[in-house]
Amino acid sequence: MEDKFDPLLLENQLCFPLYAVSKALVRQYEPLLSELNLTYTQYIVMLAMWEKKTLSVNDIGAMVHLDSGTLSPLLQKLEEKGFLDKTRGQDGRKRLISLTEEGANLKEKAKDIPLKIGNCLHLTPDEAKCLYSLCYKTLGWLE
Repeated sequence: MEDKFDPLLLENQLCFPLYAVSKALVRQYEPLLSELNLTYTQYIVMLAMWEKKTLSVNDIGAMVHLDSGTLSPLLQKLEEKGFLDKTRGQDGRKRLISLTEEGANLKEKAKDIPLKIGNCLHLTPDEAKCLYSLCYKTLGWLE
């Protein structure tokens, strides 16, 4: 007798390995980021800030896929740590977030993190490129 596909088996859920890999990967970041006094979500915001230097809160949210309820306290913490400054835009309505000198200097301390994380994944460059592409393709469809 042929086994019938059961869509409700855990092993048949695409969401589960994505969730489990995401959790495991973030755990790999934790010891590296603790040396910089950053959480993972603070780190992804700092990546955006190192790239652009000054951004609106909305632009940060769009870049790192975080809503304002998550982003506001996170930005406050990064400001308290001296990594970011908040100001008002010229029209007074838009809040701008800028990288401080201390925040910019943190980039040098973080430069080896991507390589260290890449080394623990044990993927070939082609596999890594494929995974990256599929993740962003999927994210685009879901948003």
